[in-house]
Amino acid sequence: MTMNVSLDKIEGKYTRLIKLLTEKGSAAVAFSGGVDSSFLCYAAREALGDRAIAITVVSPMLPKSEIDCASEVVAKVGIRHFLIQEDEIDEEVAANPKERCYFCKKIEFTSILNEARKHGIHTVLDGSNIDDPLDYRPGLKALEELEIFSPLRAAELGKAEIRELSRCFGLPTWNKPAFACLASRIPYGERIDREKLSRVEKAEEALRRVGFRQFRVRSHGDIARVEVAPEERRRFFDEGLMDSVSRQLKVFGFLYVALELEGYLTGSMNRVLKVPDMKARCLT
Repeated sequence: MTMNVSLDKIEGKYTRLIKLLTEKGSAAVAFSGGVDSSFLCYAAREALGDRAIAITVVSPMLPKSEIDCASEVVAKVGIRHFLIQEDEIDEEVAANPKERCYFCKKIEFTSILNEARKHGIHTVLDGSNIDDPLDYRPGLKALEELEIFSPLRAAELGKAEIRELSRCFGLPTWNKPAFACLASRIPYGERIDREKLSRVEKAEEALRRVGFRQFRVRSHGDIARVEVAPEERRRFFDEGLMDSVSRQLKVFGFLYVALELEGYLTGSMNRVLKVPDMKARCLT
């Protein structure tokens, strides 16, 4: 992954980030294992030492691969890590309305706040960056209501800058592909359950095993709509690979497997939404 970011330009932003975190005295990072929250764990640990902790909600929405990645990051960073086990899907989330992300974030961050307070910490941090408000993000409303602090946004750090700083600090997530919770693979209005999420998780892991990097498996009833990065589509010109992927996904319960011709686009499920002033690309 090539970066077009000057470290000279972002040095001041990182200094400001450390200052913002230091001023909090102590903080808990809502840690998903992704690029942004991994970087935030590093910065929080540098600014606050043992007064920084990381908290991960382990739910059916989060695949095991993300938990494994989170474990790798905390081992490198040295931040204390706490897991919250959430085995059930809340009814408001399972119903899968267009505001699903709002309900999910409200529940998730309430749990993280409660866990943080057990450790004497009253500030919870999330990894939203300044690029995120460009997308349809109803979850941001929940964070505002719960008074969750978004220090990357406050320091005006964008995704490319976060990746470059992560690379410089040796974080394994610096070039990790974008990820969103598994619920974003299910069309709005279609009920979410553990079986559907598990099927999607297995299908995406199958794509990862054959070498794809940026992808989604969108679940439309019995149909798996496979999205891969535009530059990776040519791999499907190999008929043997097509047949292998199709057979594997059908083993997981899909009856039909289709390839999205224009490739992976963030937020393709949001095309059905009629949201005023919503940008064309949405992060899901």
